[in-house]
Order: sequence, then C-alpha cells, then structure tokens
Amino acid sequence: MKPDAHPKYQSVVFQDLASDFSFLTRSTMTSKETVKWEDGEEYPLIKVEISSHSHPFYTGKQKVADVGGRVDKFRKRYAAGKA
Repeated sequence: MKPDAHPKYQSVVFQDLASDFSFLTRSTMTSKETVKWEDGEEYPLIKVEISSHSHPFYTGKQKVADVGGRVDKFRKRYAAGKA
C-alpha cells in the first residue's frame, strides 16, 4: 500500500454554534483552532452551525406541515387495500 494514501485520523472537538454544545470524537478533519478539553489535552476545534443537539428532528421540536392534505389523500387512497 502507498504511504500517506489516507488522511490522518485523529481526535477532534466539534462545537455546535447554535447551542454551544461540544463533543469529542475522531475525524479526518483538521483545524488551525484548538481547544483545551476536559481531560486537559488540546484538540483541533471544528465549528458547526447545527448538530444533533440543536437540530429540530433530534430535539423533538420539528413541525410537520401538511400542505394540501397530502397525508389524508394518501391514507384514503391506500385505505381501501386494507382488509
């Protein structure tokens, strides 16, 4: 196998800017910014605008808009097939 064919896989901190939530994980992403983590080590800091901590789907705040009664049309169409 060729040397240096794969990017460096390292520990990084992702920071959700919407909720100021941070988590430590491993990634191939790099950054010039660093942050001191809870264990006292310095890790590259990757800032993201949204994560599972602030995304409406994962927080349970997602709203479903039924435009034009599509769900009702679907249920009526396929309800006849139930026996």
